Amino acid sequence: MSNPNKIRLFQSRATDAKRAVQEFHAAVAQPDMALVVFFCSSEYDLDALATEMHRLFAGVQVVGCTTAGEIGPAGYCRHSLSGASFPKAGCVAVSGLLEQLSEFDIIKGHDFAQSLLQQLESKAPNPDHSFALLLIDGMSVREERVAHALQYALGKITLFGGSAGDDQKFAKTYVYSNGCFHADSAALVLVNTSLPFKIFKSHHFVSTDERFVVTEADPAKRIVKEINGLPAAAEYARLVGVDVNQFNAKDFAFPSVVVKLGGTDYVRSIQKANTDGSLSFYCAIETGLVLRVAHGVNLADNLEQTFDAVRTEIGPAQLVLGCDCILRNLEVAKNGLKDRVTAIFQANNTIGFSSYGEQFRGIHNNQTFTGCAFGNASEVETGTRDD
Repeated sequence: MSNPNKIRLFQSRATDAKRAVQEFHAAVAQPDMALVVFFCSSEYDLDALATEMHRLFAGVQVVGCTTAGEIGPAGYCRHSLSGASFPKAGCVAVSGLLEQLSEFDIIKGHDFAQSLLQQLESKAPNPDHSFALLLIDGMSVREERVAHALQYALGKITLFGGSAGDDQKFAKTYVYSNGCFHADSAALVLVNTSLPFKIFKSHHFVSTDERFVVTEADPAKRIVKEINGLPAAAEYARLVGVDVNQFNAKDFAFPSVVVKLGGTDYVRSIQKANTDGSLSFYCAIETGLVLRVAHGVNLADNLEQTFDAVRTEIGPAQLVLGCDCILRNLEVAKNGLKDRVTAIFQANNTIGFSSYGEQFRGIHNNQTFTGCAFGNASEVETGTRDD
């Protein structure tokens, strides 16, 4: 007999939005659901997808976002819908929508998080055994401020998450909450569970002793104008040993840098070199920040080691919710690692998406995999369907 109290996960590769939701619902629906989380391609008819999701999961708390690629039982995919349902048995969840990120202020963020925290505490028998999932508009350029403010308000409850994508169009990204898709918004979910779980962060970069100081920056625009008192692009090129003219090459991959905070390395990726000699980053960089040049190691090896460490702590994962930077996806494809990474994801029951940035403990990251692994592998159902 099928166990009615299990996390159920699924990925539909149907190209029609309505059919994809129907397949997803048929696979993950269960009598008493505390929460449904999904990730979908921006190529879908989002109005049709939202309408069908709201109809089939009426009365159920559902959150999700658009992506730059989806992760599920089929591994890395494009134009699919992946997700999971959590039973009320052993799981309590509350969620809310933070709108108008363009007008975000810290007090607003604190009040929003505190309100959800009070809701959780009123329902959860042991609110200490909780975590927070943040899904945020990946084109909002507000991830740093929002993640930091929410983590501060949540205190010891660890926050992780990812920035929504739009299949590398870099035009408009959406989060799903309250039955609709929303731009300029973020969805925050607080989950209390009796299952063993582990929030983790992984990247495959090793920092070197080569340091430099950001001496002029525009954090709001994520632009670094000067490094070590010199034009940023030229000085960065000197530090990493390349010709600055290489930055204009179509296939040039900027070596990443890391910042060390509290003894932990966080990756800061460069998007492009600008005509005025400045550098645009995917994360905000402040004047006075000390950065280190970093070198990448094998991504697949690092990912396998990460999952091994998680498994040692909580046992085999019945589900991993993962936010994986789109830059990692591109590197996997470029280096011929797709089959191996897919196998690693499948072995660890990973559901997630390729993101435009990742959040971990209130810090916005690039080229990182952040996730939450849930123990008790005996209670999992997986599947995938194609057209």
